[in-house]
Amino acid sequence: MQLVNPAHARQLAGRPKTDRLDAQWIARLAEMGLLRPSFVPPPQIRALRDLTRTRLQLVRDRTREWQRLEKLLEGALIKLSSAVSRLARAKTARDILEAIAGGQRDPKALAARQIKGGRQAAGQALDGMLLGDHHPRLIRIHLDHITFLDRAVTAVEDEIDAALDAIPAAWGISAEGVPSPDPGPDAAALTAAERLAEIPGVSPRLAMAIIAETGLDMTRFPTAAHLASWAGLAPVARQSGPRNRKPKKGQGDAYLRGYCTQAANGAANTETFLGERLRRLSRRLGGNRAKRAVGRSILVIIWHLLSDPEARFADLGPDWHERKADRDRKIRAHVSQLRAMGLDVTITPAA
Repeated sequence: MQLVNPAHARQLAGRPKTDRLDAQWIARLAEMGLLRPSFVPPPQIRALRDLTRTRLQLVRDRTREWQRLEKLLEGALIKLSSAVSRLARAKTARDILEAIAGGQRDPKALAARQIKGGRQAAGQALDGMLLGDHHPRLIRIHLDHITFLDRAVTAVEDEIDAALDAIPAAWGISAEGVPSPDPGPDAAALTAAERLAEIPGVSPRLAMAIIAETGLDMTRFPTAAHLASWAGLAPVARQSGPRNRKPKKGQGDAYLRGYCTQAANGAANTETFLGERLRRLSRRLGGNRAKRAVGRSILVIIWHLLSDPEARFADLGPDWHERKADRDRKIRAHVSQLRAMGLDVTITPAA
């Protein structure tokens, strides 16, 4: 049994298209070995993939619920999100919402709690609020739903940990040389998720989600370019004669492409090679295309780490481009530009 891309078995022009002729044509192609089977992960990876995708959907639902709650608060003239950095992560903001849902309507009493943005900012956010009789009940409904989603996400994360620990290929090697899902701090080889988490922008949870999409057997992808193309991070060439048009976004695993872009966002503000690469490409390509390019670089690193279990990530440093550039070549380029402007340039070394 094989899963095949329909583009590889498309009907020839001029042939009548019926179910029977299609079946005969596909059988002939398979008999002659002209069909390339698509990537289908093993059952353990497929189960892990179901769990990580379920967690992603639950996290998205929780974010939507917080957004609905914030919109409800703004309708009651409560701009609590201006007093905290993130409404969903501020414990004091949750306490204020719990008090409002419990019937508290005094802005001074609500703002008396210690908040990161300051009590004055909390007082300004709550000053002039107009709470109707229905607002506390709706806030309670949203908070209960968020609490339910928090528990569901925690339960799914426990299932993900157990499912990944049950895969021997993801284990590390302890200091005694024994394969184990928890090799300890002095491990001879880290687990697959821990090795991926060393990449800037890749958290342990994100590393598990990436493993669920790619699997652990990189022999299915002959090179890192094959994996990038399968994820849809290889741009499709669009050329007509001498004209090269802007390439389209490649089709591939949308989940893996999103995870790589999320990792690129995480590495954006770091003083690492990937962070500097994103900043350099953003000036030339724009933000979105630069993030996809850095996401592809991260996926190439992941392919090498999963191909060699003993490999570890080593950052090249933010000054890698400067160190690799030819100093004399840069001097000649700048001097030629100045001479083209009609200037006489004399280069002397600094003291």
